[in-house]
Parts: sequence; C-alpha cells; structure tokens
Amino acid sequence: MKVKILIGSVVAAAALIFCAITFVKTNVEYTDFQTAIASHKTVQVKGEWLRDRESAFEASSGKFIFAMRDDHGKEMKVCYDGARPNNFEIANAIVVKGRYQEGVFQASDILTKCPSKYEGDAAAVKKTL
Repeated sequence: MKVKILIGSVVAAAALIFCAITFVKTNVEYTDFQTAIASHKTVQVKGEWLRDRESAFEASSGKFIFAMRDDHGKEMKVCYDGARPNNFEIANAIVVKGRYQEGVFQASDILTKCPSKYEGDAAAVKKTL
C-alpha cells in the first residue's frame, strides 16, 4: 500500500515540476528594445514596421530582415528565421518575439495586428445620430 502512495506522489511531483517549467518558458513578457538589450532573455516587443527602410528575404539563409520602431521610439534591425508573414504589409502593429543578439533583434515569431474589417467610421456614425 505504501509503495502505491510513494509512486503516486513521485508521479504527481514530476507532473507539477514539468508544468511549472513549461509555464516559465511560455511566459514571455512585453517590453521595449532597450530592456531587451539589457535582459539577454526572450521577450516580446510591440512596434511598427519602418516601411521606408529596406526589408528583404534572403532565400539562401531563409531569413526575413526588416527595421522596426518600438513604442518608445527606439529603432532596431530585426532578423526573422522564416518568410515574411502574408499580411505583413497591411499590419497596424507588429509584435516580435525573440532576443537581442550581436546588434540585431533575432525574432523567433512575428505576430501582426491588422486593421479590422468590422471597424466603422466613427465620425459617420455620430453624424447619423
């Protein structure tokens, strides 16, 4: 009887440890480029794509490189291992997940926030009321 309780306790403890480690790895904070440079850990940075700067997809390395400005005005070159997202050109805002390395923000994910097709013209709605 005690052996079953001991085995059950070990399995439960292992499951709790696994869940805690997984949560810590997926819990990535939002910050700006300045904090990303100082922290040396994986973070998420929200900002906008600098359309007037050069952006390119390097087919040989499979990297998409572009410039971005965070919400505090700091500009940085972003290197993403993958192709440009389909709706990248129409995005209002961009969130890059990754870490700062050797003068470049190395992104592992890019999330785009696009304008909603359901948002209306607020001024036109007010005129009708």
